[in-house]
Amino acid sequence: MSYEVPDLSAVVAEQSHNLLFATVSGAHLYGFPSRDSDVDLRGVHVLPLAEVLGLRHGPETKERMWVRDGVEIDLVTHDVQKFCRLLTRPNGYVLEQLLSPLVVHTTEAHRKLAALAAGCLTSRHGHHYRGFAATQWRLFEKTAEIKPLLYTFRALLTGVHLLRTGEVNAHLPTLLEELDGPDYLPGLIEAKILGEHRALAGVPDRPAPERLEADLAHWHEELRQARETSDLPLEPPAFEEVHDFVVSTRLT
Repeated sequence: MSYEVPDLSAVVAEQSHNLLFATVSGAHLYGFPSRDSDVDLRGVHVLPLAEVLGLRHGPETKERMWVRDGVEIDLVTHDVQKFCRLLTRPNGYVLEQLLSPLVVHTTEAHRKLAALAAGCLTSRHGHHYRGFAATQWRLFEKTAEIKPLLYTFRALLTGVHLLRTGEVNAHLPTLLEELDGPDYLPGLIEAKILGEHRALAGVPDRPAPERLEADLAHWHEELRQARETSDLPLEPPAFEEVHDFVVSTRLT
């Protein structure tokens, strides 16, 4: 990946709760950030026992958006219990955040949890990626922008790859090479670099609507077949290990 992780150690130091990790997600992780893209930071914080056992419960999710050095930063972290609860469900978002190679902050606990990720993969993750692709396609139909179109195919190809190989790969340019994806998408990635909300109509070599719909149907079918033939289990075999991880992390 060409994207370099910025030095955001000061951001980590400013957090009121300990962070297990913070990684970059979103368009930078997917391989098609625009020049004016914000930086999506995602991670896990740990609430102290007093904020879990007492009458005043700490925040399960913390969100903050601000501008630092001319770059808009969108930070979202979940408490370790909520994050691991999502991890043991068919939720591709948290898997991608946990395993993102764009690491801003890490700990030994982060590495332990990442090692458990393979035991959280299930064939039901196909439903997550199908639903995400459908949502982004509807947004593309409404806005006709390149961004949701790329998000649509990114979700479909990530889902197919995960179900076939048991590996999480959210980087669209790599997926296009490995899965022989639509040949017009690299050109659209280059076009999006010029603007976050650039319209498809402004791209000279844009694909025809019928081509887009045919490719969409093809990759939905590939995802369906990959889900039906996947060797991944229906339920996460590492559930108890993740449970133990939450308990030990909270106590320490």
